[in-house]
Amino acid sequence: MSAHTDPNLLRQHKREQRRNLSDSQQRQHAEQLTERLLNQSTFVRSQRIAAYLANDGEINPAHIIEQAWNMGKQVYLPVLSAHENSLLFAPFEKNSPMRRNHFGIDEPDCPAENWLSAEQMDLILLPLVAFDELSNRMGMGGGFYDRSLAGIRQQENPACLIGLAHEIQKTTQLTMHSWDIPLDAIATEDNLYVAARNSL
Repeated sequence: MSAHTDPNLLRQHKREQRRNLSDSQQRQHAEQLTERLLNQSTFVRSQRIAAYLANDGEINPAHIIEQAWNMGKQVYLPVLSAHENSLLFAPFEKNSPMRRNHFGIDEPDCPAENWLSAEQMDLILLPLVAFDELSNRMGMGGGFYDRSLAGIRQQENPACLIGLAHEIQKTTQLTMHSWDIPLDAIATEDNLYVAARNSL
């Protein structure tokens, strides 16, 4: 069975591909991604933006976060919630104290009463392992984002969901399940793939 038909092999293959990018490629991709995203009207009008800290070769949104701060926007990072093994979003500023979660990923160290839900965001920038041109996303397999975003489609004005990736993470059409949350777009260093149902 090829890596493109078995989900676990595909996930392993795409993680290896992004980890094998050189530091200079990572920097270049991050800079190009930032330029592409900052021009989007969705980014410009969004006030509460959830992002992530790059890990395991993920494309780095650090420049995007910096620009969001410069534009007076509020930035949030995912934090692991004991509630249904899902994510909430904690405010993130330049001098925020951080702590490691049990996956070894840094989170803002702030009281839980300051955490917000996905439904309270304007824009959520998600990491991913693989994607296709229809804006379908394959994550790490834990289902954290799918559980956290499950209620978002019932909203009248839901947060815009944009996956961030290296172009090499694109694959042929992914098999999606009923619990998978469709994204509005995927942004890479080279392209913006907008789902047919949306206009950004």
